[in-house]
Amino acid sequence: MECFLRCYFEYFNSLPRNTLHDRRKRKHMVDYVSTLIEGCSKVEINADESAREAIKTILKYHEENKDDNGKICKMGKYHNILYIAVKLCYDWQVKDAGTVSALLEEIYICEKTFERIMIGAIFGNKAPHYIAGWKSDFETEEENLRAVVYFLDKANSARLELCFGSESVENMYRFIDLPIESCGKASALKVCVQLGLPDKLLIFLRFGAKVYIENEDTTIFEHILNRLLEFNHVYPYNLVSCLQLLLRACPRIKIDKPKELSDSDYKVLCEKMYERYSVLIEDGLIPLTRCGISPPELKHLCRCVIRRKLWDNYELPNGIRVLHVPEKLWRYLDLLDD
Repeated sequence: MECFLRCYFEYFNSLPRNTLHDRRKRKHMVDYVSTLIEGCSKVEINADESAREAIKTILKYHEENKDDNGKICKMGKYHNILYIAVKLCYDWQVKDAGTVSALLEEIYICEKTFERIMIGAIFGNKAPHYIAGWKSDFETEEENLRAVVYFLDKANSARLELCFGSESVENMYRFIDLPIESCGKASALKVCVQLGLPDKLLIFLRFGAKVYIENEDTTIFEHILNRLLEFNHVYPYNLVSCLQLLLRACPRIKIDKPKELSDSDYKVLCEKMYERYSVLIEDGLIPLTRCGISPPELKHLCRCVIRRKLWDNYELPNGIRVLHVPEKLWRYLDLLDD
């Protein structure tokens, strides 16, 4: 496989720098490499191994070009070839999490974002072209979303964490929580809440996306509660669904508070909640057990603790199905049921 691709790269080097900016040309290259993978799998190794070797060869080619340019990515076709590898990973469902995470890490080192992968799954298949100037390689929004799920799974399996921040303050983020530059540096989870997309929000929550991000001016809960207040008792179904899903994933609602207050100061938190959101509490959108008026249910606290332990071990959501509990509890722990 590597020998065949190396021969192709000799021809590839002679192509214009913007060759792979055109989606049709990327598709042609994906089809060509897929044909090589299929051919090699019939005479040498299985299809998964052939696809993995193709991805590794593309990564080597990208790295060699960076080395020739003083460790700086040349961009253009020399970088866009990584998205050939992205499509091949998904099309062939490469199983090796280490190889897939290495590809994601290489993309992030060069771009400091995963916009080209994430935006189409959240906003729709045409959005990457208008937001990032990049036409999606996935045929539909649903396919793009399935691809994101695939990469989330592999990133978790490889325990992938990446740096994001200024030179003075850098924080480590998991793939699922990395801010999207063109969306005001909001996480994918926050964008789904802002747009009112409960189906996609559920996917990110199941994979353990953080609801509370440090140093945010407004928490995700504050954002959605403030929006619900605007509707004067006639609440949109999609926003209510988003709130219900968020409530499943957290022990209780947290809103901004003075630094001297501890999380255990229920009385003050309860007063602040009722002062700001009494309408939502009285209308039943905010359960008493989530805003400090009453203690959270024991089963809900257990769910949160178990999910936290699984998150610590990069086992969400697949680790839930390994637990020796009834299927009904699987669904409860996986946020599929109240």
